[in-house]
Amino acid sequence: MDCSTDGVQEVENDERSSSPRGKRSPVMDRNPSPPPVIANEEEDEDLDAIGDTVYSKHWLFSTLTRLIHMVTEHSDEDCEGQMQLTDDDEEALCRVWDMAMDKDVAGFLQEFKATDILLGVIAKSRCPRLTEICVGILGNIACFPDTCVTLSQNEDLGAVLLLLFGDTDPPTLLETSRLMLTCVSQKDVSSIWLQRIQQQASVRSNLLFIMCSSTNTDLLEKVGELVDKLFDLDEELMKSWITDQPREESDEGESHLDVASCLLEAAKQLRLESPNGLEVYLHAIQLLTTIDEGIQTFASPDGPGKVVWDFVCEVVCEDLCQPNDLPIVLQEQKGILVQAFAVLQALYRCQDQWSSKNDTSLPLIGTILRVLQYHSECKDDSTNKDDTQDEQLQTLAEITAEFLADICIQIPKATVADLVKEGHLSEKTCLTAVGSLLPNFKTSFQHLQFMLSETDPQLADTVRKRFPV
Repeated sequence: MDCSTDGVQEVENDERSSSPRGKRSPVMDRNPSPPPVIANEEEDEDLDAIGDTVYSKHWLFSTLTRLIHMVTEHSDEDCEGQMQLTDDDEEALCRVWDMAMDKDVAGFLQEFKATDILLGVIAKSRCPRLTEICVGILGNIACFPDTCVTLSQNEDLGAVLLLLFGDTDPPTLLETSRLMLTCVSQKDVSSIWLQRIQQQASVRSNLLFIMCSSTNTDLLEKVGELVDKLFDLDEELMKSWITDQPREESDEGESHLDVASCLLEAAKQLRLESPNGLEVYLHAIQLLTTIDEGIQTFASPDGPGKVVWDFVCEVVCEDLCQPNDLPIVLQEQKGILVQAFAVLQALYRCQDQWSSKNDTSLPLIGTILRVLQYHSECKDDSTNKDDTQDEQLQTLAEITAEFLADICIQIPKATVADLVKEGHLSEKTCLTAVGSLLPNFKTSFQHLQFMLSETDPQLADTVRKRFPV
């Protein structure tokens, strides 16, 4: 099952980007279009204001006109080197970037044909900072449904933006990813962008390359959110990214990148730096396990299943829900635990097909038991306070119980004995665990009870008295 929360239909404010205080962009054979002529530049101050803001139409017109002249002059000079923005020009453009967070300004920019202007600038730009700012402005314009629809219908803009994923400038890649995530998150235009992405093969290879090679935390987080959103919205796209095989090895000898391994590399990079980013990547991996093509990839003897299992186990056992944590830690970690256990449960069912299979580790089973125990204590505590139910916490309990049931249905006597010996399976955790297995997983309970009777008859008797099944 897909362990995600409901997707947003409109982009929230946190996708709008403020201007932070080079490779040549994809080329189009045209210069930026000039802005439409303003009929009367002697308007009074009230008429010059954009909507209900204090921003000046005349100033905006002048700034964009200056931008066109700047890029055109540099292009006409046929300079090979990168173009440099002056401090004044950069400050003015960053003001436009910030202004575009306002709905009235975004609408005016759209009416002002700013999309075509910025497209022309991006296509001719030899300045990474300028490209970043222009894409950032477009990203803020796209945050509003009406302007996003108009922007998304521009075929030339769509083509150029997708090619930007092949850029080498991290800030430009970050703003491009932010813009793309904004667009695919808008229900009225998401299908347009999904179709474009499906048709543009370079998007897959460029995004996978970023995930497996970048060390930029912000970029990895945003690319992860984008890929996760794409997979969540379009199962066919996800299938095609999994099954895509190289036709021939490239002249440069580049190795083929597979989706699961690239998601794993990004997750490793974010493990210590961004828990939220790690959660996003675990969810993307979990989505792969919801389709046959993904399961086949993970089950393959020489596939990525074993290394993904080892990594997620390590995260769960070393980073999450530790013995010295208070039960309330589940509130903070419930999101990432849901994704981690969902991935592990799916991979657990693939282990028989791996070339090397390890017994399920005691620390992992110990963490599962601890999560169930902590959930029971949190549930008791919340019941005493109010009647509201934490749905994500309940989802965590359900997934954890299902995973424990899969393990218990064939758990060996030696493992049960070690769990008891090392304190993972105490009377308290055992009773909680058994309570989570009944009544839905009776077979798993019966096998665990039988193993207990052979390793710790006293504990087995306690369980039998509490749960006389």
